Amino acid sequence: MKKLGFIGGGNMAEALAHGLIHHKLFKPADIIVSDVAPDRRRKLARTLKVATTADNTEVLRESPAVLLAVKPQTIDDVMSELAAVLAKSTKGKLFISIAAGITIDRLTRGLGKRARVIRVMPNAPAMVGHGMAAMVRARGATPADERFTLKIFNAVGDAVALKDEKLLDVVTALSGSGPAYVYLFAKAMADAAVSEGIPRELAIRMALKTIRGAEHLMRESKRDAADLIRAVASPGGTTEAALRRFAEHGFSDIVAAALHAASDRSRELGRGTN
Repeated sequence: MKKLGFIGGGNMAEALAHGLIHHKLFKPADIIVSDVAPDRRRKLARTLKVATTADNTEVLRESPAVLLAVKPQTIDDVMSELAAVLAKSTKGKLFISIAAGITIDRLTRGLGKRARVIRVMPNAPAMVGHGMAAMVRARGATPADERFTLKIFNAVGDAVALKDEKLLDVVTALSGSGPAYVYLFAKAMADAAVSEGIPRELAIRMALKTIRGAEHLMRESKRDAADLIRAVASPGGTTEAALRRFAEHGFSDIVAAALHAASDRSRELGRGTN
């Protein structure tokens, strides 16, 4: 693809465009972004040197591949606007959607039969180059389309291709919403440490470094979580006391219930439920 268009210029679109430019997959001149907010357009033009517009159809006309980075609640209106232009075109285009919960069937119906569609679920750490994305291609999209999309999201972290679209609702709950769970856990640990007398700035620093170190050790050691827990939790020690309290309050059940709730909400968004 010689040119890539973004419809929606929010934080995720900015992160992706920045990653693509940084890794020299696209030049700034090869990217065009539309957004309804003038301030947002000015920021993207100033910081990334990309072309910006308020006209979604201009992005469509300029780009053989279009990344839909709009909110699920507005995507039907956007697709209706694009479909009117696509109906007059003889060329098919690749559409990459990151709208949470919006199914491939809904995307293909909204964009028309010639549209090649790939649905992606990225996450917020893409904004700092540590994202995790999963994607599923529609029947009309090609393996080359999938490779192109993987290259885009690998520019801001890691990306995988899945065969079963139903798994994307769980992906949304796990990696899509997951950063918020980690932030909540870090905040809870820091708040508790503050209540025990540690200054807040130090408590947050220690909580974040602990999470990062634990993640790094788990990834590098290749030991499973249960084994690593046993390695830290000496019998009769402090960690065992903390883990016992987690168990008493149903920590694992709470986490499972939260993921199920996020998965259910993703399915509701796919059905168009507000």
